[in-house]
Amino acid sequence: MTTPRPTRVLIVDDSAIVRTMLADSLGAEDDLEVVGTAADPFIARDLILQREPHVVTLDLEMPRMDGLTFLRRLMAHHPLPVIVVSSLTRSGSAASVDALRAGAIDVIPKPGGPYTVSQVAERLKSAIRAARAGTFRFQQTGAPVDATPVRPIRRLRGLLAIGASTGGTRATETLLTRLPADCPPIVIVQHMPAGFTRAYAERLDASCPMHVVEAEDGMLLRRGQAVVAPGDAHMAVEAAGVQLRVAVRQGPPVHHQRPSVDVLFHSLARLRGVPIVACLLTGMGDDGADGLLALRTLGAQTIVQDEASCVVFGMPREAIRRGAAGRVVPLLNMPAAIVEAFEALAGRAASAAPARA
Repeated sequence: MTTPRPTRVLIVDDSAIVRTMLADSLGAEDDLEVVGTAADPFIARDLILQREPHVVTLDLEMPRMDGLTFLRRLMAHHPLPVIVVSSLTRSGSAASVDALRAGAIDVIPKPGGPYTVSQVAERLKSAIRAARAGTFRFQQTGAPVDATPVRPIRRLRGLLAIGASTGGTRATETLLTRLPADCPPIVIVQHMPAGFTRAYAERLDASCPMHVVEAEDGMLLRRGQAVVAPGDAHMAVEAAGVQLRVAVRQGPPVHHQRPSVDVLFHSLARLRGVPIVACLLTGMGDDGADGLLALRTLGAQTIVQDEASCVVFGMPREAIRRGAAGRVVPLLNMPAAIVEAFEALAGRAASAAPARA
C-alpha cells in the first residue's frame, strides 16, 4: 500500500517567532511537511515556484507588500489554497474578511490573547488537512459569482437556516447576494473564531440585500434580516410568544466546533408550527448532518450543496449519507431552490388548512 505524500506547507509571516512556532508544530506531524518559511511576499513568491507547496499560510501585515495584495496576485496568477493567520485587532479582522472574499479558504487567529500557541496550531492543522482534501475553483475577483437576485419570495412566515465551515464565508455571501431583501429571517452558523464574526457580518451587510448583523442574546428575528452566530459561542433559536428570538450561549464544543451547526439545527427542530428551510454548505467534518436529518424528519425543507461547488465536501457528504438532504444542488442554484422550498411549505400549509364553509 502506497503511503500518501505529506501535505507541503509554506509559512509566510514577518515574525520570526511565529514562523518558528508554526514550523515546529506543523513539522511534528507525519502527514505535514513545512517546505519553507518566508518573511515577506517576495520571498514567498520565489519559494512557491521552487518548493511547490500544497497549502500556504499567510499573515496579512507584512513589509514590502501587504498580505492581501499578495493574495490577490497569487489567486490571479498561481492559485493555491491559502489559510490566513491574522491578528484579532479590528483592522486585522476586517482585512481577514477581505482575504476570504479574495480567495483565502479559512482564517486562523494568531497566538496571543485568548488563543494559545497549541490552540492555534491545532486549528491550523485541521484547516491545512481540509485544504488538501478540498476541491478548489478559484475566482479572480472578490465579488461573488452571478449575483443576480432570484424572483421575490412571497411574504410567507418561516425561517431560513444556513450552516457552513471551510469555504463557507464566500459560499454564504454568494448565496445571500442572490436572495431578495424582503426574505424570511435568516440564521447563520459559520465556523469562525471569536473576533472575526462581527467584521464578517459587517461585510455581508455591505454586500447583501438584507440587513446582516452579529447575533446577540435575546435578539428578535425579523424579516429582511440575517444574524450570524458569534465566534466561540453557540447560537440557538427559541420561541418568544408568537415571535422567535436568538439565544447565544457557551457550552462545550460540538463536533469540535463552537458555534456548532448542529446546535442551531436541533434548536429549530424543537420549534412547532414554523416553516423551516435549512441549507448545509461546504465544510469539513460532520457538523450539521444530525440536525439537518432531525429537521427533515419533522417536515422541514433541507438543501445541501453539491460536491462540484464545495471547497470541502465533508459536511454535505455526511448529510447526504444519513438521508438528511431533501435536495442536492450547486451553490448558484441554491437561491432558486430556497424560493421553491418556501413555496412548497406554503402550499403544504394551504392544503392542510381546514376548508371554509
